[in-house]
Amino acid sequence: MTDISTTEPWEQWWELLPQGIREQVDGYVLQDALMPAIRAVWEAGQAHGVGLQEAQLVVHERYSHHGDRIARTPDNPLDLDSLGARAAGAPGRVVAIEVVWDGDTVHDWFVILYAVTADPEGEQALATVYRHTAQRHLDGTDPALHHPCAAVADKVGRALAARLSVPFHFASPDTPDDEAPRLRPS
Repeated sequence: MTDISTTEPWEQWWELLPQGIREQVDGYVLQDALMPAIRAVWEAGQAHGVGLQEAQLVVHERYSHHGDRIARTPDNPLDLDSLGARAAGAPGRVVAIEVVWDGDTVHDWFVILYAVTADPEGEQALATVYRHTAQRHLDGTDPALHHPCAAVADKVGRALAARLSVPFHFASPDTPDDEAPRLRPS
C-alpha cells in the first residue's frame, strides 16, 4: 500500500477504491467515457467520503495518467462540405442555420450548430463546438472579444447559411446564454 503521508489526496481516494472499480474506471477513461468513469468513482467512493468533486479530480488524474493511450471521441467536422452534407440529411426543408449555447460541468460552455427545418418543423444538430475543438480550429488566432466556441460557430454558421441561401441566427454571440431566444420557422 502507498504511504499516505506522501500522496496527493486524489491518490488516497484512488487507493480506497476496490481493484475491480479501479479497472472499470480505467476502462472508461481509455474509451474517453468521462461521465461513466466519474459515476463509478463517486458511487464506489461515497462510503469513504469521496464526493462528486473528488470523483472528478480522480478521473481527471486518470486521464492525465493514460494520456495518449485514450481513444478520444472525435470532434464534429466543421468544414462546409461536411456541414452541408449533414444539413442535406435533415428531415425537412432547411430554412435557417442557428447557433445555440449549452453547457455542462465537463465541457463548460459550448455551442451547437443547428439546421432549422420546416415541413416538418424541427431542427437537426449539425455540430457541437467545444472549447478544445474551437481552439484547434482557430489555430492560434485570437477570437478577440468572442468566446472561442462562439467565434468558430459564427464563422462556419454564417458561411453555411450563405451556401444554403438561408438566414443565420445566433442570439447571443458575445455572451454564453442558454436561455437566449430561439429561432422558429414561420
